[in-house]
Amino acid sequence: MDRPTIMVIGIGDLGGHVLELLARSPGSRRIITADINEEWGYRKTNIVAFGAAQMGYYPDLRFEKIDLYNVEQTAELIAQFKPDIIYSAVSLQSWWVINTLPQEVFEELDIARFGPWLPMHLTLVHKLMRAVRQTGLDIKVINSAFPDAVGPVLDKVDMAPTIGIGNVANPVPAIRGSIAHRLQRPIKDVTVYFFAQHYVSHYLPRFGTAGGAPYYLKAVVDGDDVTSQLNMDEVFADIPKRFRRPGGRDGQILTASSAAAITLAMEGDTGDMMHAPSPSGYPGGYPVQVNKDGGRVILPKGLTMEEAVRINEEGQQFDGIDRIEDDGTVYYAEKSVSIMKEMVGYDCSVMKLDETEACSEEINKKFKEFAAKFGKP
Repeated sequence: MDRPTIMVIGIGDLGGHVLELLARSPGSRRIITADINEEWGYRKTNIVAFGAAQMGYYPDLRFEKIDLYNVEQTAELIAQFKPDIIYSAVSLQSWWVINTLPQEVFEELDIARFGPWLPMHLTLVHKLMRAVRQTGLDIKVINSAFPDAVGPVLDKVDMAPTIGIGNVANPVPAIRGSIAHRLQRPIKDVTVYFFAQHYVSHYLPRFGTAGGAPYYLKAVVDGDDVTSQLNMDEVFADIPKRFRRPGGRDGQILTASSAAAITLAMEGDTGDMMHAPSPSGYPGGYPVQVNKDGGRVILPKGLTMEEAVRINEEGQQFDGIDRIEDDGTVYYAEKSVSIMKEMVGYDCSVMKLDETEACSEEINKKFKEFAAKFGKP
């Protein structure tokens, strides 16, 4: 059997962490790294190789410059290497950037939620998926950029990435830890089935609640359903206390670990149970069984797929997105639109898919002007 090829596109903060983890993982694979910043990408690829060698790993790494705005050239590069899996960490603005604003300003702007920033995450992923389609190859794509919303938008035009990473997966270790603590069991004995949209995964580690958004959570120990033995409000309340952790950019390794785990599970066709956003383009987050084809949603007894999707679509409204139409048009929540207009000067209540790039350019310009008021570049 030929060794697998993984292409890692976008090796900045998050993608760089993921690359470090992949390079130090057992197994034989070829890793093609790609980034628009050629000098940085070349240097980063080399230091990953050097660091891995310090630990006795010698991954086959090669860097290539990529410009996702050039769809034809991107398709040619992908076709040249024929990766089995593309892990994409590309975005026009990292999610943690608004966290660098003064705390009181960030907290006020954060009430707009993540939905209005969708153009900054959707634009490049849309171009990447167009390039993948152009190759005609069967390539699995793992997306890091706001997968809870990017996936379902692109699913409307049959271009959804295979699966997302992070988000719903990020609070799961703390949830398991809190349950294990209450039941006096090792964390490895605790399995949870958690269905929740990005908003919940953002809110929970900060405030210890789901913030009013719907979710579904089932806990199992040694094959027994122990959900009824637990007060989930108390389980959640422990997360920003006993199980507190760094957030923002300092917490990236948690998201990177989810990305690396899913990438390796797909590479190895393991069938491992994990949590992931937007498997097969579904909105929000789910427990999944991960194999070479992506993630198959695991439905606990009594929960239907329709109900799981409904939970996530309702959660999406808490994140500033009212709905996604059948053609990929996004309708934003009125409150989110109002806050973005008042604070940043960006006014968009409806966005069609073909307007995404223009919206990203406008929000980028407006936010830079806004951030400059607080001494941010």
